[in-house]
Amino acid sequence: MTKFSFEKNYDRHQLQLLESLHIGKLPTALAVFTWASLFFTLAALAFITFVPWVQTIAGAGQIVALNPAEREQAISALVPGRIAEWYVREGSRVETGQPIARIVDNDPQLVDRLQTQLDLARDRLASAQTALATARLDAERKATLFADGLVSRLEMEQTQIALAEFEVRSQSAADELNRAQLALSREGSQAVVAPRSGVITKVTAGGTATFVKAGDELAQFVPYDIESAVELYVDGRDASLVTVGRDVRLQFEGWPVIQFSGWPSVAIGTFPGEVVFVDPMAGRTGKFRIVVRPKEGEQAWPSNNILRVGTNARGWVLLDEVSVGYELWRQLNNFPPEFPQQFVADAR
Repeated sequence: MTKFSFEKNYDRHQLQLLESLHIGKLPTALAVFTWASLFFTLAALAFITFVPWVQTIAGAGQIVALNPAEREQAISALVPGRIAEWYVREGSRVETGQPIARIVDNDPQLVDRLQTQLDLARDRLASAQTALATARLDAERKATLFADGLVSRLEMEQTQIALAEFEVRSQSAADELNRAQLALSREGSQAVVAPRSGVITKVTAGGTATFVKAGDELAQFVPYDIESAVELYVDGRDASLVTVGRDVRLQFEGWPVIQFSGWPSVAIGTFPGEVVFVDPMAGRTGKFRIVVRPKEGEQAWPSNNILRVGTNARGWVLLDEVSVGYELWRQLNNFPPEFPQQFVADAR
């Protein structure tokens, strides 16, 4: 029996018939939802407060050759003339010293005449050297006779003057020979060859009836076995935070990846790198260029046959660790990342 304040007693069966008592109870689903909401709220607060987040600076770019000598370069004509023959076409693979094109002069007898001039210059030099040797002996003989008093000082001085003239003639003949050799060598360079092993990417000159000048571009060439790097472009507000030696995680175009910028250790399909150069001034788009190369001792990048020069890439420069809550607040307010600890130490 239950006794209420209005002094009336009710048994249990009668109490169960009162619907208002049942309506006043908290539903089970609502209780579960309340406790679950409280749990997830506390878990979220703990997560954003205590879980670390690695701040990153994102940038997009492409693969380039780290060494400027290994980037795409032009193969130029060394002498003026007409293209007589092509030995390659676009896509041809060439080895060091392999002929690319042959250029002939407008005068077909030019090389023969240059060879004749070279032979004459050699003969003049040989004659001048013989006369010089004779004049040197004569000067030594006159000096000995002058010491013995057998010739006058005037005769000795005239001999020395003649010796000096023969030395000038000999040097002039040697210079003439050098010029003749250089002229013949230039005309002999009419065969344009590959500077190193690589691929012909573009043929820019015309056919066998095309005339070219010295220095005109004939073809574009890309070497083999280049040392790949990635150039990324970052915003101006973030460029001051990027320093040489910073770790970078890279994502290459066409490569499967699952990226977590704040937790690089759990990312899948990204590759490590390190910053080796930061441009001191912005480009035309207002962004700063940074150059990233593979990090020694860690996972290697795919080979050049897979990741070719010009392949698009995306990278994340890793900065310091902060809490998830701070990072959310920073992103909502569009603030830049925190200055690295080394910057703070330097400022102090």
